[in-house]
Amino acid sequence: MKSAVIRKNYLTYFQTNGHTIVPSSPVLPHDDPTLLFTNAGMNQFKDVFLGKSKRSYVRACSSQKCIRVGGKHNDLDNVGHTRRHLTFFEMLGNFSFGDYFKEEAIKFAWEVALKVFEFDGDRIWPSVFEKDDEAFEIWKRYVPEKRIVRLGEKDNFWAMGDTGPCGPCSELLYDRGSSYSTASNPYEDASGERFLEFWNLVFMQYNRLDAKTLENLPKPSVDTGSGLERVALLKQGVDSVFETDVLRALIRKTEEVSGVRYKEEDHTLAPAFRVISDHMRCLAFAIADGVAPGNTDRGYVLRKVLRRAVRYGKMLGFEKPFLASVLPALVEEMGQDYPELQANAGRIAEILTVEEESFFRTLRRGGSILKEVIERASESTKTISGEDAFKLKDTYGLPFDEILLLAKDQNLQVDSLRFEELEEEAKERSRGQKKTHQQIAGENPFEKFLHEKGPTQFTGYQELTSPAKVIGIFKDGSFVPSLSPEEEGEIILDKTPFYAEMGGQVGDRGSIASESLSFQVTDCKAPYKGVISHLGKLQSGTVSIGMEVTASVDAGRRVKIQNNHTATHLLHWALENVLGKHIKQAGSVVDDERLRFDFTHHKALTKEEIRTIEDLVNDKIRENNPVKSYELSYEAVQKRGDIKQFFGDKYDAEVRVIDIDFSKELCGGTHTSRSGNIGAFRISKESSIASGIRRIEAVTGSAAENFGRESEDLLETVAEKLKSQPQKLLTRVLGLLEENAGLSKELKELKREKLDLAAKDFAAKAETVKGIAFVAEKAPVTSADLRPFADALLEKMRSGVVVLGVDAGEGKCQLIAKVSDDIVKKGIKASDIIQKIAPIVGGSGGGREQLATCGGKDASKIVEALNEVAGILEKA
Repeated sequence: MKSAVIRKNYLTYFQTNGHTIVPSSPVLPHDDPTLLFTNAGMNQFKDVFLGKSKRSYVRACSSQKCIRVGGKHNDLDNVGHTRRHLTFFEMLGNFSFGDYFKEEAIKFAWEVALKVFEFDGDRIWPSVFEKDDEAFEIWKRYVPEKRIVRLGEKDNFWAMGDTGPCGPCSELLYDRGSSYSTASNPYEDASGERFLEFWNLVFMQYNRLDAKTLENLPKPSVDTGSGLERVALLKQGVDSVFETDVLRALIRKTEEVSGVRYKEEDHTLAPAFRVISDHMRCLAFAIADGVAPGNTDRGYVLRKVLRRAVRYGKMLGFEKPFLASVLPALVEEMGQDYPELQANAGRIAEILTVEEESFFRTLRRGGSILKEVIERASESTKTISGEDAFKLKDTYGLPFDEILLLAKDQNLQVDSLRFEELEEEAKERSRGQKKTHQQIAGENPFEKFLHEKGPTQFTGYQELTSPAKVIGIFKDGSFVPSLSPEEEGEIILDKTPFYAEMGGQVGDRGSIASESLSFQVTDCKAPYKGVISHLGKLQSGTVSIGMEVTASVDAGRRVKIQNNHTATHLLHWALENVLGKHIKQAGSVVDDERLRFDFTHHKALTKEEIRTIEDLVNDKIRENNPVKSYELSYEAVQKRGDIKQFFGDKYDAEVRVIDIDFSKELCGGTHTSRSGNIGAFRISKESSIASGIRRIEAVTGSAAENFGRESEDLLETVAEKLKSQPQKLLTRVLGLLEENAGLSKELKELKREKLDLAAKDFAAKAETVKGIAFVAEKAPVTSADLRPFADALLEKMRSGVVVLGVDAGEGKCQLIAKVSDDIVKKGIKASDIIQKIAPIVGGSGGGREQLATCGGKDASKIVEALNEVAGILEKA
């Protein structure tokens, strides 16, 4: 049974049993900073399990794309060398949000195992948490008691974090037979090879308040996960996940591209095929979902994955990019079920190739770096430093074990302790995990407030002024009964026209007032979903709970924000039309002065592309299309391909659509009523903010007009300075450049002649010590010309030693020493001379036998340092 069939049959079974099929969320968890990558099927339902949001369904199922290659789940170095470890896998799951519980979950699992997966029921061993008698009794209906295993908290109790939802687990283990182990039950099977876990049922029935306190959840839930690759392994009767249909197809493609045959029993080359098949799949899905290799966070981890694949590829003979050649096999195998692979295939291939080319160049440089590291260690401490070892592994992909072997061959040691410290620091960077209020129940004081007072009603779509009642006042971290004049704080109203900062749109400003008070609102935020807080300062009067007030938004500022927000939607639409459907929003800021839009794209935009984008947006502005908004069920939106939604964002059961006919997006922000109100649109800047992420900054309306005028003013000012007319400025500038090039050439020639004459004069002053000619003088040149002058002088002398000093300004100086090859053979080295005289000028330096330099902090001691040279040569 092929993997695609297993996936389809699994989802169909649960759909017929009342579950809503929910598409896989992307591997990039946009809205969850606690996760590096999506690593479980329940990630996208996290807030539902926490009770902080609701869906239109209470039963769901999915096949979730997962990446485990950082943080808590990091088995990267094992991938390729074991039968089961993967960086990318699919997690089949069924979920109950307060609907069914243990009895139904176990019944579903048993039926799927027997009827969908078609497993032999006599070979299934369920495990339960040692204290979960309820699950034990339910399983007795399906299997003999002797095949039900009780395990401890480490194996069979699941928790989302140190606090929050948690509960016992029940795992399904499949007995693969005595050929995998002599163990007669799971207790004895330490490796887990014979009794292979293929499904885990999590019964979320508690909320952990602290290390010792559990309370019952009001609505217990179910979260299950079954690894598709493991099920395929069992169904297809193979020993390793790499022998299952999808990964085996990628290995076959790698054989074809490399010309090397894959042999499972070949412990030298087989791991390379496995690594390439897994890592390429991981990279392809990550890039399709908007992540790209880079230097920080998720990008840093992906770059490590790619470089590991390249390093193993070299074992198969690859000396140039090859991953893109394997990609078509993945698209063929999984593209139908994951269309994002098909849509982004060209972009994925391009990014992979660019990254591989860069790393192959790095590896070529790494060969010489390794040689330098060994030579440096051999000449000094006989130890390769932890920093050098880490650089060789992290930057050049050389495994630490190989570094140890190379060191042993050269009779060198390695500073393993320092290496491990740097490794741990790198792991911390890759984890990138932060604690947020989502992990700590009851941490946010506004959560309790919402429970007691209810949500704030937002009226700002329809009006900018509204009567309201003060229901909360927050100051210095706690709720207070009132504010006095000149005090700063936050006011919460029962209803408000103020838009709270969200979705990239800044918060409104304005005032909250009555006959007896005036509160200036400087910002508006949502400290907790459902609560709108007005930040500002009480200018006069006293405000207290229960007072009737009027909330008024700064109308002029709101109009500009609305225009910029609608222009952002037009920009997104234009980017897709010009650059391609792979464009995904990666962040935005909309305020009254400008808009900023971050998006996934792998290279800088050309001037022609920027102009085309501007033209498309301005064309739509001139069409003056109506901007409509309406609500739909999120379930209905998911079935429509024409409404843009941002993967990873959390949506309620009812969602708001901004519809400009050609552009439809889910958006809770405020917008203008017609596109023509925007007036004009200009891109002010396009730049890179991270690998694979570009940023566009733009202005609209009068700001766009002013942007054009500023360019005109600058052009006129430059033309005036150059005594030309704007239309003739290019000809004038080209002429000046040509003239400047000629003058620069003349200047260089004059400088060369001057240096040559000075070198000739200095060569004539050369002294002799023990038959060695030398010059040790202050040089009549600048710091920039010190090296060329030393070269010219030694060339004139042909044989000897040159030591020069120059005042570098601000009390600092530079020294340089050059020694001809024949003098080096006599045992006199430039590096030795510099090391001896550098302390005199308060500096340190180094270099090679023929050339060495140093920077000093005391220019007044240059002559004193140079006077030491004769003595150094005398003693040599």
